[in-house]
Amino acid sequence: MEHGGMDGPAAGSEGTSSSEGTSSTDEASLAPAGPGQARLRVLRLCSVFEPPGDGPAADAVRFDPVGGMQTHTGELTRALDGFGVAQTVVTTRPPGTMPVARLANASLVVRLGLPVARFRQFYAVPAARLVPQLAARADLVHAHLGEDLAVVPVALAAARRNRIPLVLTVHTSVRYTMSVTGPRSALLKALGGWWERHGERRADQIIALTPRLARILISHGVPAHRVRVIPSGVRPALFAPPQAHEPDGHDPLAGLPRPRVVFLGRLHPQKNVDLLLTAAARLTCPDVHVVLVGDGPHRRPLEELRDRLGLRARVTFLGFVGHDHVPAILRGTDVVVMPSRYEELGTALVEAMYSGVPVVAARTGGIPDLVTDGLNGLLFAPDDVAGLAEAIDRLVADAALCRRLGDQGRQVAAGYRWDRLARQVLEVYSAALGRPGLAAAGPESGAG
Repeated sequence: MEHGGMDGPAAGSEGTSSSEGTSSTDEASLAPAGPGQARLRVLRLCSVFEPPGDGPAADAVRFDPVGGMQTHTGELTRALDGFGVAQTVVTTRPPGTMPVARLANASLVVRLGLPVARFRQFYAVPAARLVPQLAARADLVHAHLGEDLAVVPVALAAARRNRIPLVLTVHTSVRYTMSVTGPRSALLKALGGWWERHGERRADQIIALTPRLARILISHGVPAHRVRVIPSGVRPALFAPPQAHEPDGHDPLAGLPRPRVVFLGRLHPQKNVDLLLTAAARLTCPDVHVVLVGDGPHRRPLEELRDRLGLRARVTFLGFVGHDHVPAILRGTDVVVMPSRYEELGTALVEAMYSGVPVVAARTGGIPDLVTDGLNGLLFAPDDVAGLAEAIDRLVADAALCRRLGDQGRQVAAGYRWDRLARQVLEVYSAALGRPGLAAAGPESGAG
């Protein structure tokens, strides 16, 4: 098979934020090129993907507030590329991104959609035409299900038309995990839940991020041999000591008081950040400084809540920070909090634990599969503001407890490396294709 590169200079690079290069995403412009041979060609379909370069354009947070699924799909694509897998990623197109761009050695990112901040930019309309065509040159389709109605039907149609396997990763189970917080989530749970169930019945292999979700799927009739647990992970090179990748010692939190209690993620009602602000107003330690790292549609209401609670001097909105800067943020963090209403896993928790930062998280979704209360972190009941405040107070007052939880968390997260997890994904691809041995070889320095 040929590499999933692109002819000529039409494709830009996802590693930069340069000009767009081309506005066409017709099938001919995406024809693979290059003399090398790839072991496998994968068509990846996901409604969100990591932003190029240092992050999205200023207006893009209304379209695609960056969170764990974006990080997961980007890191998985990069890790599999290191194994020589040629991939074409089809996703949405927030402002400031190119329609077609190279990623790593043998992969392409194709971004579709209109410049409207609703309905996933209607990317499903062009995707429904293009994805089956691209699937004709793929060995399998790998769809990533989040809070999206379109990804399952588009992926099923492409796999069925081309008679190739479908692998489905469930990032957020709208059927079993998502809570209803308004009309949009109610529609997603009703209609999206039906499509999720249909996709789980039809997919050749299913990847669940947590044992909890795997148990639920199996209990609802999905054969156990078709379900594999593979969580989100960490790229060790990114989290290497500062001198390896940050020679200037850049500190994104410089000047902010300590102890620092940090939230990393989308500012979205799902993340329940208002609970953290309310808890901050109840803390017994007046020196705690809360830092919100991320952006999204809920930022303005959170800023208003901060001001009503009289916390302007004790809460900082850092805004969007590129994923490459997350390790530096964690090095300057005392406690990471994840107060989500619902969460399948939580990439920020994995990264914090890998960095040895103690975590406090809501006991919801698959979080208890990762965090054991009192052993490698602290858990509180969802929406329990008093429980959250008490957990933060315990940690900021007890340095020994912080060290113990941080050390235990680091040991647990050490197994969540993307190079190892990508090999497990290759094993899933092997099972879907009936081709054993895809994961036998090690990572490559280049594709081919």
